[in-house]
Amino acid sequence: MMRRVLAVATTAALLACPLCAVAAQSLDVVRATAVDWLQQHRTLPGARMTAEAGTLDSRLHLADCPSPLDASLPGNRPLGARVSVIVRCPVPGGWTVRVPVSVKMFTSVLVTSRPLARGDGIGAADVHAEERDVASLAYGYVAGLDQIGGRALARPLNAGTVLTPGMLAGRQAVRIGDAVSMEANVDGVTIRAEGVAMGAGDTGARLKVRNASSGKILDAIVSGPGTVAVLP
Repeated sequence: MMRRVLAVATTAALLACPLCAVAAQSLDVVRATAVDWLQQHRTLPGARMTAEAGTLDSRLHLADCPSPLDASLPGNRPLGARVSVIVRCPVPGGWTVRVPVSVKMFTSVLVTSRPLARGDGIGAADVHAEERDVASLAYGYVAGLDQIGGRALARPLNAGTVLTPGMLAGRQAVRIGDAVSMEANVDGVTIRAEGVAMGAGDTGARLKVRNASSGKILDAIVSGPGTVAVLP
């Protein structure tokens, strides 16, 4: 009689917790799978990634998976400082679990070398490269000088600021302080003189220029790289 009672109790326990009768999947292996997948599939070329999986609920009971575990990042989302990696057992009736992972991605970015004003043109003399954790840069970053050639600043920046795409305005045909060729049309005759730009902008932008000979300040429109048309 007692054996029958024990048998019934055991059956009831198995029905209540069907996974308790099978080998359990190591949660450490699940966490390591998430980290390994990120390092293999989401590390930027030339960058150095460190990733640490968060703890999983110790009450979580996963059946030991007979196949290699799969991992993915939902929706192909951009990598941030904190991500949730999906790890699953790819067999019929297999389980799926989300693993929180803290990520750092170190790579070379451009940083301002000195304070810069809004509207300033920006070039190689204004920035230098530093290794920074780009996973924590929510607004992106600028990695190379080819991304800033001819561009102006959309706002003032302090020295040591990581450049982001949103800090850059349009490309400039003329920058503040540039020597420019001034052209004026007088009675159908084109007159040229040398000047200095007191503003910056791309073709079509209006700015002031100073005549290099007379010192007179004139209004002009940028007509091309290093060239302005003086307004009447």
